[in-house]
Amino acid sequence: MEGAKTNICYNVLDHNVLTRNLGEKVAYHWEGNSPDLRLTITYSQLLKQVCRCANALKKLGVKKGDRVAIYLPMIPELVYSMLACARIGAVHSIVFAGFSSESLAERIMDAQCSILLTADGVYRGEKLINLKQIADEFLLVHSEMPLGQGVSTTQLPFLKFKTLWNAECDVWWDEAVDNASEECDPEWMDAEDPLFVLYTSGSTGKPKGVLHTIAGYLLYTSLTFKYVFDHHQDDVYWCTADIGWITGHSYITYGPLANGATSVLFEGIPVYPHVGRFWEIIEKYRVSKFYTAPTAIRLLMKYGIEPLQKYDLSSLRVLGTVGEPINPEAWMWYHDAVGQGRCPVVDTFWQTETGGHVLTPLPAATPLKPGSATLPFFGVLPIILNEHGEELEGEAEGYLVFKKPWPGIMRGVYGNQECFENTYFKKFPGFYVTGDGCRRDKDGYYWITGRIDDMLNVSGHLLSTAEVEAALTEHSAVAEAAVVSRPHIVKGECLYCFVTLKDFREFNHSLMDELKRKGKREKIGPIATPDFIQNAPGLPKTRSGKIMRRVLRQIARNEKDLGDLSTLADPKVVEVLLSQRCEAAA
Repeated sequence: MEGAKTNICYNVLDHNVLTRNLGEKVAYHWEGNSPDLRLTITYSQLLKQVCRCANALKKLGVKKGDRVAIYLPMIPELVYSMLACARIGAVHSIVFAGFSSESLAERIMDAQCSILLTADGVYRGEKLINLKQIADEFLLVHSEMPLGQGVSTTQLPFLKFKTLWNAECDVWWDEAVDNASEECDPEWMDAEDPLFVLYTSGSTGKPKGVLHTIAGYLLYTSLTFKYVFDHHQDDVYWCTADIGWITGHSYITYGPLANGATSVLFEGIPVYPHVGRFWEIIEKYRVSKFYTAPTAIRLLMKYGIEPLQKYDLSSLRVLGTVGEPINPEAWMWYHDAVGQGRCPVVDTFWQTETGGHVLTPLPAATPLKPGSATLPFFGVLPIILNEHGEELEGEAEGYLVFKKPWPGIMRGVYGNQECFENTYFKKFPGFYVTGDGCRRDKDGYYWITGRIDDMLNVSGHLLSTAEVEAALTEHSAVAEAAVVSRPHIVKGECLYCFVTLKDFREFNHSLMDELKRKGKREKIGPIATPDFIQNAPGLPKTRSGKIMRRVLRQIARNEKDLGDLSTLADPKVVEVLLSQRCEAAA
């Protein structure tokens, strides 16, 4: 749509208020970390707050094309900030609230941001994260940073500590925003002007600034939200992700608002202050469409169905999963226990780079297979290639690529065209390379088998971590599993399995023998028998819930230097795994 003019903020707010008469409709039910903290925000109120924030940013010197770093928890000001940037043509770069000062610094420096929006702190469960202090640590180390007006800080009144303050660069949010005008004309932008930069971390190396532009991203997030979640105007939709990740950008902010949806905006975690928190919120707001991660599902599975039975979940109509392939056992529990056997499960495959769903079922229209992302979304053309770049027909397994672009595809890596081309297009010229392995079955359904760098080459046979992990989690004692490779003098690589057991299950030799049989000997053949099985009370995960397989590979190989662990949600997990590392074959 090059040559067209638009403004995404106008489309998701002004259009709903002025043209569709949705001003009094609830845009967000905000639910805080503590259940007694809540706020209802209508579309009219949201528009006014966004305009105030936009005017405050302009007063601080932010102009069209400037990059604005946002380091905020899941509070309404996060939505206000990103939409305010979009309204005035600034490019937002949101950093997950919880990343270390170095991770924050890396992203701010790479995007050359002119201002940082943050909060004094946030509670996640019982854990206090002092965001302003983390930002100050970054400023102390990086005095050469590009920030112009410095740090605008939201003060959360329930926090019980004093925030350090530098009057030369720090500005209180309420002082900047509350007295600003509620009217701000949108900046009309070219369709291909940048909307945001969002950094995605690889298993190693420098994070890449994925760049998305305005019109195509708006169209694609709006369309996928409407059809994948079968959106109706009386729905209450809840995506449990954090806006610091692409899921929150596409399916908490832009996609739902473009459709005039009512959403739940949740600041907390699944098990605080009790393990039924998700189910309590679904009952409270009569949630009809629920979108969460397999990691959260497996976590809540450990507590059984008793917490579910305390709440009325009859409002649910569609369930969704996002972030990683879901193993069939977790899919069935989600479908049967949470959805009570009557809600379709949309297992969505997509990436930061794709902007929105590319492989996904459509509720009630696509016959479902537990663990399969099923079929491509409209206009998406998936292809499976072998190692030599040859297209595979029919039933096949290999590299998942896409043959032609779609409106929401990334437009580049910020400031690094060479990285963009090398990462996504060089391996198989003429295709977008996802980096994921994939299997297509006889019905044409697609099954994501894991990252290509998570593929295992055992005696010349390519095995996927996702398949092995799914087999292990079929055992009634296993809550979660992660599989990596370890060098083997005969096989080249062998399987090293980390298993987290359900409560009250004992890790012993009898269980290991059962898992060896379950872990593929029964499924594929003896080549896939695990060589090592280690008890893992917890797995190293990022704050978004993704398993850091790089760390597991290093533990399996007995490497001493594990590199940067700053993005781990709980670094202590690594210490436990190192102390329990297998010294002999299971």
